[in-house]
Amino acid sequence: MRENDMLEKEEIFSKILRAGRRTYFFDVRATKADDYYITITESKKFTEEDGSFHFKKHKIYLYKEDFAAFTEILGDMTSYVLNHKGEEVISERHQKDFKKEYTSENTEDEVTPQVSSFTDIDFDDI
Repeated sequence: MRENDMLEKEEIFSKILRAGRRTYFFDVRATKADDYYITITESKKFTEEDGSFHFKKHKIYLYKEDFAAFTEILGDMTSYVLNHKGEEVISERHQKDFKKEYTSENTEDEVTPQVSSFTDIDFDDI
C-alpha cells in the first residue's frame, strides 16, 4: 500500500480549533483493524528572541470504550469552571495590551451612577 493511501485511510475526519498561540487538532483515525478512535493534539507556538519559532505538541488518544466516561467528566469539569468562575477569561488581564470592554445592559427603569475616572479642574478657579 502506498504511503498516501495509508494516510487517507488513517485520517477519517478532522476539525481544528485555533486559540491564540495554541491550536487544537481533533482527528478521527482508523486502527489497523479498521476501528475508529480520536486523537486530540494541542500545538503551542513558542517564539525565540531571535524571531525564530518552534511548536510543542501534546497528543491524547481516546478510544470508543472511553467516550461516554470522557464526555461525562469533560462536561462536569467545564460546568464546574463556568459555574464557579464564569466565562470571563481572567488571564487576559495579565496581557500587556489588555483593555476591559464594558457593555451597558441598563433597562429604562435602572439608573446607574456615572463615575468619572478623572478630576475636572477649571484653571480659572486656581
